[in-house]
Amino acid sequence: MIKLKGTFLDEITHDIPSQNWTREDWVKDFDAMKAVGIDTVILIRAGYKQHTVFNSDVLSKNMNTYPVYHDLLDLFLEQAERCDMDFFFGLYDSGKYWVNKEYQKEIELNKEYCDEVIQKYGDRKAFKGWYISHEIGRYEKGVLDVYEEMSVHLKKLKDQPILISPYVHGVKQFAVDAISFEQHTKEWREIFEHIAGHIDIVAFQDGQVGFDELKDYLEVHKALADEFGLECWSNVESFDRDMPIKFPPLPFKNLRYKMELAEKAGVENLITFEFSHFMSPNSMYLSAHGLYKQYCDWLKDQGFDIPSV
Repeated sequence: MIKLKGTFLDEITHDIPSQNWTREDWVKDFDAMKAVGIDTVILIRAGYKQHTVFNSDVLSKNMNTYPVYHDLLDLFLEQAERCDMDFFFGLYDSGKYWVNKEYQKEIELNKEYCDEVIQKYGDRKAFKGWYISHEIGRYEKGVLDVYEEMSVHLKKLKDQPILISPYVHGVKQFAVDAISFEQHTKEWREIFEHIAGHIDIVAFQDGQVGFDELKDYLEVHKALADEFGLECWSNVESFDRDMPIKFPPLPFKNLRYKMELAEKAGVENLITFEFSHFMSPNSMYLSAHGLYKQYCDWLKDQGFDIPSV
């Protein structure tokens, strides 16, 4: 029986609210993660538009970013080290260049930024991977250029695994503009042909299609990853896309069902977006506390030793 081994960290809040946590709150939350067996944390993005996780000279100069009063990158690395977790660094998302198809500007800015990150944090013990935060659901040659060129640069800076977490261009997010399973398979075969040898791990988000379709998507993702030599994880979303508000925590029965489907498909690892908001006992959402309790109870039923937090 596999369980959630990783979570994204999101505090450059984009479509979910800030929890206004202090350092002490983050310490408590890392303890809660560790208690349920999470050993990998992935920074969803180190910056978005004018918001960043630390005061970057590169981003201040190029993007006129707002001041940072608490260095979150240092805090996350510190807590990952304390809890013996691997930390994946997520790149900067301009919210501008790549969405306007100015891909080379996005690449050059991220190269300079990652140079700065490595100078400041590259020797940290927990720094064990890269996350390219530019998400796609379909074949987009320009974004594939971002993947390919950035992967070469990142490996030169610090030769660690590179992760992406793409989405499915499915009905829950795109309604009538969703593409078919057959078209998804065709386009992602072409994408894998491009990224093989550049990207090490792919963890598809699992929330954009209905439960009746999810098994087929999980299986084809695993098959394509195996064919092209990538490690296949599943990003088991712990928030609910089926409610009329963005976004409440997911019911436990749905989380468990998606995890069981992923295990049957043979994926190597399960991560979630994202623990701290949607399934933490410390979350601003009271229903997340219940999700954590039910998840702990289920882990105990599976024979896992879960310490109290």
